[in-house]
Amino acid sequence: MADRALTLAPPADDGLALRYYAVPSRDGTVLQAWTNDVEGPTVLLCNGLGTNPYAWPSLLDPACGVRVVSWNHRGTGGSHRPVDREHVGIDAFAEDALAVMDHAGLDSAVLMGWSMGVNTMFEVAVRHPERVDGLFAVGGVPGDTFASMLAPLRVPRPVSKALTVGAARVAKVVGRGVTPWTTGLAVGPATLRALSHSGFMLPVADEELSRRAVREFLSTPVEWYAHLALHSSLHRRVSLRGIEVPTSFLAGRYDVLASSRDMRTAADRIPGAVYEELRATHFLPMERPHEVITALRALLARVG
Repeated sequence: MADRALTLAPPADDGLALRYYAVPSRDGTVLQAWTNDVEGPTVLLCNGLGTNPYAWPSLLDPACGVRVVSWNHRGTGGSHRPVDREHVGIDAFAEDALAVMDHAGLDSAVLMGWSMGVNTMFEVAVRHPERVDGLFAVGGVPGDTFASMLAPLRVPRPVSKALTVGAARVAKVVGRGVTPWTTGLAVGPATLRALSHSGFMLPVADEELSRRAVREFLSTPVEWYAHLALHSSLHRRVSLRGIEVPTSFLAGRYDVLASSRDMRTAADRIPGAVYEELRATHFLPMERPHEVITALRALLARVG
């Protein structure tokens, strides 16, 4: 399938704080970056794999008081695929994070991650501690994420990793046949209502933005998303011994994609780290946006 051309969206005309712009990464891959252009301390968001700004209603509020810079992953949301199709995964995403920081003129910043983005932000923190002022992990663990999945179902870690990686391999094989259906799926109120009462996701705070988030997510071809996921599954758990910056973990009690227990044990290994658990699933930014922005502001206050 041909690469999607980089599409620079016009400024939002619906009251959202959102602006897109292009950033070249180190290997020449052009990323579709985005910012809310809000006055306040700057945070680099390492987003969930294949997700987009609309999953963060709290950060698209012009009154949120936090400036966010972020980007869409390679081959998703208007970002180009790399010439070397194998140059994806957490190492490549960490390069992209640094490219977005450099483009924004950030010598250092607080890093915020969601889901697989937590892997990315910890990888940056370990490799380039001088670039990191603080860490905020939302629904994610510092590596070996696929072994952390299915925890509420009490599936043993080795079995969980085998099942989830196997599912990604199947998705890559059947993706070309499934993609025309997923990209054409209408995400209306009934679809979102069914999803948010499935147990996989709980009711969301902003249904319109959540529908936009799901529609944009489904625009990525299934086989390419599976390709990204399989490479991301290779990322091992990082050592937390050298983490010395203020760190917070925000977990969902019913999260089947990132174990809250693994997040708590990671917090225990970082001196002074804060751990908070909400009655939520993996989709905390959409379900509990007020609590997310409140926890982020608390971390920023600790960073000072």
